[in-house]
Amino acid sequence: MNPVLIPDRIYFRIGDVAEIVGVKPYVIRFWEGEFPFLAADKAKSGQRVYRRTHIESLILVKQLLHVERYSIEGAKKKLTELRREGKLKEAMSKFVTSETEVIQIGSKVAKEDIQALSLQQKFDELQKLIRAPEVHGIVVPGLKRF
Repeated sequence: MNPVLIPDRIYFRIGDVAEIVGVKPYVIRFWEGEFPFLAADKAKSGQRVYRRTHIESLILVKQLLHVERYSIEGAKKKLTELRREGKLKEAMSKFVTSETEVIQIGSKVAKEDIQALSLQQKFDELQKLIRAPEVHGIVVPGLKRF
């Protein structure tokens, strides 16, 4: 499963969370019943509000259930095992990324794109030079034009 981008916000509504995780809202409500640690906070209006840690947990649950094909009971055992070993946070962060990380990765890609563009420009200049050296004031004895 590719890392999921979680926007840098404090609170999320269930529709936003469903879109980020890639499941329907009713699936999230069902999982909340099966995995009590997934239960969302309630806003004053009574609406569910989720934090980033909720989303990371939901993504891990989705990974276990949909990708690794655990049953609900198997996923509960696996999560308990990860929590006991102190690897739960590491497992959750494995499948998520933040906007900040994307920007950092994007700037690295942009640098590589600029370097590639620079190389492409140099290549184009060399091609022009090879095709028409006389335009650049270069005389090549014995060169025949086609």
